[in-house]
Amino acid sequence: MAYPQGAVDPLWPWFSAVAGQDQQIEASELQTALTQSGINGNYQPFSLETCRIMIAMLDRDRSGSMGFPEFKELWAALNSWKQTFMRFDADHSGTVEPHELHQAVASFGYNLSPGALTVLVKRYEKGGRIAFDDFVACVVRLRALTSVFQGRDTQRNGFANFQYDDFIRCVMSI
Repeated sequence: MAYPQGAVDPLWPWFSAVAGQDQQIEASELQTALTQSGINGNYQPFSLETCRIMIAMLDRDRSGSMGFPEFKELWAALNSWKQTFMRFDADHSGTVEPHELHQAVASFGYNLSPGALTVLVKRYEKGGRIAFDDFVACVVRLRALTSVFQGRDTQRNGFANFQYDDFIRCVMSI
């Protein structure tokens, strides 16, 4: 998006307030920037772990940090996920129930088995509900794992070959 001459991207202040001289932000800085920006609305601040996996999702150079272009990309994704979360939070409790998570995951185009959905719920629910932070962590991991899998599914038949070490690197980088 082009801004009028002299205008600054509205996201720049949130980014630059925490970025060092290298104009990169790490997980703790991302946590601060997102909390200060208010993107999480009335929800609790993002956990450090969720911030780490959000950076990993966009960390194309494997530096462990993100620059402003990646921050803008993340911001757009977070806004989209927030809208989806709010749409499926039927009782406006600030959490989604397992069946609402299933619906949200399906709305993103994931066709997961009941067993896979159960694993997601068990991983991300607390007290039978999924908070926004955990919802984002779930969506980021699904997106990243799907991308890795699709890159290895050369025949596009739902099967991929991984050597053990390669599998560990893929899973642990997400």
